[in-house]
Amino acid sequence: MKIALTVLTIIWLTMPSFAGSRIKDIAFVQNSRDNQLIGYGLVIGLQGTGDSLRNSPFTEQSIRAMLENLGIASTNGRPRTRNVAAVIVTANLPPFAKSGSRIDINVASLGDATTLAGGTLVETPLRAANNKIYAVAQGGLIVSGFQASGQAEKISQGVPTSGRVPNGAIVEREVRQMSEDQKEFTFLLHNPDFSTAVAVVDSINAFTKETYGAALASEVDARSVIVKKPQKVTSTRFISQLERLSVETEAPARVLVDERTGTIVIGSEVKVSAVAVSHGALTVRVSELPTVSQPEAFSQGQTTTQPATIIEALPGDSALSLIEGVDLQTLVDGLNRMGAKPSDTIAILQAIKSAGALQAELVSQ
Repeated sequence: MKIALTVLTIIWLTMPSFAGSRIKDIAFVQNSRDNQLIGYGLVIGLQGTGDSLRNSPFTEQSIRAMLENLGIASTNGRPRTRNVAAVIVTANLPPFAKSGSRIDINVASLGDATTLAGGTLVETPLRAANNKIYAVAQGGLIVSGFQASGQAEKISQGVPTSGRVPNGAIVEREVRQMSEDQKEFTFLLHNPDFSTAVAVVDSINAFTKETYGAALASEVDARSVIVKKPQKVTSTRFISQLERLSVETEAPARVLVDERTGTIVIGSEVKVSAVAVSHGALTVRVSELPTVSQPEAFSQGQTTTQPATIIEALPGDSALSLIEGVDLQTLVDGLNRMGAKPSDTIAILQAIKSAGALQAELVSQ
């Protein structure tokens, strides 16, 4: 008999409605962003766990091309090695990365290799969306997963066909982010909100009026804020001054439910109107009690088993509970008093939202 245990996780924010945050924590400069890189390469040095060349013909082609580039002829015969695997290499080029700096890379198998543990990535160019090479990757892989198998059983943990190489790529080309000739900067909010955008503008203008004698910021929409750069100050120094300014942020009322994990996250701004909730389910119990039928003596019959099924339908607890209040703690206490399970809690929240009593956005994942 298997017993499934389900744990209800409710996370709520107990901070006040308005909390001061630095601009650098809630926004970023538009040009200072990461750039995604991708490349195709080979991992060598595997202990017979690489690609089978019959099922992965691109691995054989890559091996021949690599050997020819190294001045080794490979036209005669077919390689039979299982120590090589074709992989896709990905990386994020951080902003302001200079030529010669190192970045981390992720490596994932492209063929039918069973594990990349112990392998070494050979020199792999990494390209951006414009098809230009911005970094070159190479190094030994770190694989957290493992796999072991025998004739009758196989065990695995994690993902042995992917790994990473810390500082495994060298930046070869810089991405221009900003210049001193730039007249203005655009700050983008991580969480778009009109009230927060206006608060950012007010905070920046209060600082620039006192320091530079003019209001230099203006809001564009719920995400964008444009700031003009004053004269006689570098872009780096000016942005560093703005990033340290404090802003009163406002979070929207939102409830997030994840039915797969049973996790429920409720924001501090969530309010519930008075509502009566009755949540009960019909429990159906199915019991199998087979009976054995014995033949009479000297009848030359056979012993048979006669199926017998008993089905019981039991009504669940459907008591009417009252949930009322204006804050998050009241909602959580009401659900806990009802003894609601994760699936029941999600169903109750959805029903309260449909009834118009949940004054928040309900997001299901």
